[in-house]
Amino acid sequence: MTNRILVTPARLERWSTNFLASHGATALHTVDGGLVGFAQDGSYFEARLPFGRSYDGPSRTEDFVAACTPPDDWGIVLVRKGGFAVARIGGDRIVQSKVGQRHVQGRTKAGGWSQQRFARRRANQAEAAYEAAAHHATRIVADAPVIVTGGDRAGVDRVVELCRFADRVVAHLPEVGEPRRGVFENSVVDACSVKMTVTNA
Repeated sequence: MTNRILVTPARLERWSTNFLASHGATALHTVDGGLVGFAQDGSYFEARLPFGRSYDGPSRTEDFVAACTPPDDWGIVLVRKGGFAVARIGGDRIVQSKVGQRHVQGRTKAGGWSQQRFARRRANQAEAAYEAAAHHATRIVADAPVIVTGGDRAGVDRVVELCRFADRVVAHLPEVGEPRRGVFENSVVDACSVKMTVTNA
């Protein structure tokens, strides 16, 4: 069985110790830009650095953790259900942010002309929400050298298109709820976390 999880760099060494305790002696190797651990019982994991980086350092957990340091200057843009959150971040410190919400009508079960009218209204409301998110993204993160996105893929793609910074987007967080303040802060932590793929024998 394969699981995909996020582990903060501060917890990675303890996580590795627990993996060893559960699966036996584990050999570490640097493979294709990631750190891979092969356990005695046939289980294995692959760790990937945050921010789309490739790892080519020593096959040691402590060296991998050292390579997880977040950029000195980066941005995050979250979009979902008319809500958005945008922030400029220095390392792990939020420098400037904006969280907002625009009404987007829910889907309707009505048929015929009514359904078409509601669909047009909903599309117009969604576009207005994307434009609002793009306005603040342009103001706060447009010149950030590294950008992480999250949330609804279609909404994120539209905001990125409006802002024209697709070339600086290095990662996308799909599992993001409606971007209220708590979700936004958790997403910043997730963006800085190690992407783990764990396969149990």
